[in-house]
Amino acid sequence: MEDKRKIRICINWAGACGGCDVAILDIEEKIFDIVEMADIVYWPVAMDFKREDLKAWGKNSIDIGIFNGVVRTSEQEEDAEILREKCKLLVSLGSCACFGGIPGLANTSDREGVFEVCYKETPSTDNPQYVTPKTEFEMDGYKLELPEFYDTVKALHQVVDVDYYIPGCPPTREQIIDVVNIIKTFVETGELPPKGTVIASEKALCDECDRAKTRENKRIEKVYRPHQIVADSEKCFLDQGIICMGPATRGGCGQKCIKVNMPCRGCFGPTKAMLDPGAEAMSAIGSILGTGEDYVSVEKIVEILKGLKDPLGTFYRFTLPVAIINRAVKDEKKEEK
Repeated sequence: MEDKRKIRICINWAGACGGCDVAILDIEEKIFDIVEMADIVYWPVAMDFKREDLKAWGKNSIDIGIFNGVVRTSEQEEDAEILREKCKLLVSLGSCACFGGIPGLANTSDREGVFEVCYKETPSTDNPQYVTPKTEFEMDGYKLELPEFYDTVKALHQVVDVDYYIPGCPPTREQIIDVVNIIKTFVETGELPPKGTVIASEKALCDECDRAKTRENKRIEKVYRPHQIVADSEKCFLDQGIICMGPATRGGCGQKCIKVNMPCRGCFGPTKAMLDPGAEAMSAIGSILGTGEDYVSVEKIVEILKGLKDPLGTFYRFTLPVAIINRAVKDEKKEEK
């Protein structure tokens, strides 16, 4: 850098579980490399920073912003806009920021539906005033108003422009170290990967999977859930009737689930060549349903699919908000009747 100062990094946690922040800490001694070349000017989950500290920085005065979590509330949307304004480069960290993640499955409902369950119907809820986000209420003499809770869960790039993506739930230690090395190269040479780069493989996980050589291309006669069968640890999951998202998921995770004998759930999202990962997976798996004959009856397909108890959660567990059809829509005319 021309002024020889350390680069500035800020890290923001939005609608997520916190696993991505833990993933940053999981790089262990490598975190000292970050400290050596960068000042972390905002990371409220780890240090005593307030939102006003971030707002005080000028436009493009922070070099790298890292945002993890979905955008679900007006506060999270404002955080995304602030980071975009203050940071020269903005990075989506984790499946939630990249694709909407597991919180994105809430797009099957709307704000009212979510509130009914979370703030009223659950057995452990004691909320006689039915206080919900964006509801004004008084507490200890103060009038309070929580952020607006939106109907739709969004990935970060659906709200602001994003420069780089680091998928995973959470991202792997190796990915975070790759990012540290990218930052180090940036500090030393000013060079960066092309905008839009995803810090992961360009291939589908199936192309990298150690079990690919066991794939027999035979048809699936029955669908099993992972707990219903003891999977052969050497054999392709699909050949065993266990749904695996490997054919429609970006590789680069190190096969961490596969190596502990669990099928891929799809947390790395689609490759660049895939239009809709859930649809791609359904198409791939649908093509191998049946018993080997050229024509499989609808009745037979339905019978096989009865073993698939949660199609949406299986095929769109991490990617519903970025799918072609990305949320449920109420039929208002039907409701009026």
